[in-house]
Amino acid sequence: MKITFKLALILIFFFSICHLSSAQSNHSKFKVIAFYTAKNDLAHISFVEEANKWFAKTSRENHFTYKSTNDWTKLNTKYLNKFDLVIFLDTRPEDKNQREAFETYMKNGGSWMGFHFSAFALTPSDYNQDWDWYHNEFLGSGEYSNNTWRPTSAILKIENKNHPATQGLANTITASPNEWYNWQNDLTKNPDIDILLSIDPQSFPLGTGPKASEIWNDGYYPVVWTNKNYRMIYLNMGHNDMDYENGTNQTLSHTFDNPEQNKLIINSLIWLGEENN
Repeated sequence: MKITFKLALILIFFFSICHLSSAQSNHSKFKVIAFYTAKNDLAHISFVEEANKWFAKTSRENHFTYKSTNDWTKLNTKYLNKFDLVIFLDTRPEDKNQREAFETYMKNGGSWMGFHFSAFALTPSDYNQDWDWYHNEFLGSGEYSNNTWRPTSAILKIENKNHPATQGLANTITASPNEWYNWQNDLTKNPDIDILLSIDPQSFPLGTGPKASEIWNDGYYPVVWTNKNYRMIYLNMGHNDMDYENGTNQTLSHTFDNPEQNKLIINSLIWLGEENN
C-alpha cells in the first residue's frame, strides 16, 4: 500500500501522542517511603506484611511510587527529602537523630501517615513517652491509656465530611476488626486537631474481654485525625485478629479486606502525596 507523505505525518503525530499519553499515565504522581519494625507482636507483623502487599498494588493502580524498609537508619534528612510522603506502619523511631530528622522533615512541609502502634507510648514500657513533640504536639494524643480486646470490628462515624480523606464515604463505615486505642489527652479540646472519624455509639459494647476494662460500653473515642499545622493523618487501624487461643497463630482478619476503609486510606494517600507536589 502506498502511503502519502501527508498520511505518514499524521500517523507519526498519532503514535507520538499515544506514547506521550502512556508515559504520562505511567509517571509517578508522588513517592512514598514506609518504615516498619515488624518484630515481637504477631498481629502487627501480620498487618505489616499485608500492608506492604496492599500498598504496592495500590501504588500501581494509582500511579505513585511505594518503597518500604525496616532500616530505620534511613530516617535521615538526605533520604527523606527524596520522598513526598512518609508512612510509619507499626512503630516510631527511637534514635535521637532519626527523631530530629523526622521532625525537621515535617516542619519543612513533609507529609506523614501513621497506623495503630505508631502512636503508642506508655511509661514505663519498651516505648516510653519520651518524645514530647511527637506525642503531645504532633499527634496530640499523649500516652496510650487503654484498649479494647479482642480485635473486633466497629462502626465508625464520619466527623468531618468536608475533608479530602473522607470524600465519597457514607455517614458511617464499618471498619475491619482491630484493637482500638484510647488516649491520655482529650483531642476534642485541642484546636489543632481535626477529628475525622470516631467510634459510633451503635458499636457499643465494643470488645469481648475477658477483662471488663477491655470492653467499652460508652464514651467518645477518636480513631482517625489530622493536625492542622502539619500534612499528616493518623489512623488507629493496624492490628489483625490472630488465632492465639488454638496455638496456630494464623491471621483471622485482614485490615485491607475492606473497600470502605480502603477508600479512606487511598483518599488520604492522594491528599497527602499530591498536596506535597
